[in-house]
Amino acid sequence: MNGGLRIALPAGALFEDACRLLVAAGVAEIDPARLDRQLSLVTRLATVVKVRPTDVPVYVEMGACDAGIVGKDILWESPRDCYELVDLRFGACRLVLAAPEGSPLTRGSFPRSLRAATKYPVAARRYFDSVGLAVELIKLHGSVELAPAMGLADCVVDITATGRTLTANHLVEVAEAGRSTARLISNQASLKTRSGAVNQLAAALRRTVTDGEVSSGSPPSAGRGRSAP
Repeated sequence: MNGGLRIALPAGALFEDACRLLVAAGVAEIDPARLDRQLSLVTRLATVVKVRPTDVPVYVEMGACDAGIVGKDILWESPRDCYELVDLRFGACRLVLAAPEGSPLTRGSFPRSLRAATKYPVAARRYFDSVGLAVELIKLHGSVELAPAMGLADCVVDITATGRTLTANHLVEVAEAGRSTARLISNQASLKTRSGAVNQLAAALRRTVTDGEVSSGSPPSAGRGRSAP
């Protein structure tokens, strides 16, 4: 792949799988430990930077990077104008509505007045609007599972991969509000001025994901997003 693209990778849970994918696709030879220390790495084919997951869409939309890898859950909450090019099929998790054990919500009985704690207010509002429920959303930045136990909220809307954290906090899944996997994103300017390199990157990652060449088992997951023009 030619073009020397600048690619933003998310720190945290998706980082190592993102590095493995770029290596497997022949995009860039990346040592995750080295990138962890330096935060940016210039390789023969690309420049890769490591940033906070919520900052990936910012770097991409503002043109500091041509492309980025980020979870769909971050895109739900981001106001940034980015184009999703490829569902990379790793980092699968779900956004769920969960309520305390014994709550009427677990039996499908929803009160007129409902308070939900969440770190994902945009996605949560979209879900509640879709099912016709008027809900007061309480945005938290920490562990939302604590909110019902402390009387702060009736339920939570949160991301889960295995459900173990919900169970440990005596919460029961009531409904699924969305699904998330890692996505390749780009911006309009790069898609116009560096279309060949960006499309080549997207094709290489799509081919690698489809062929299952990444050495990390992650189930595919569905998702919706804005397609490239």
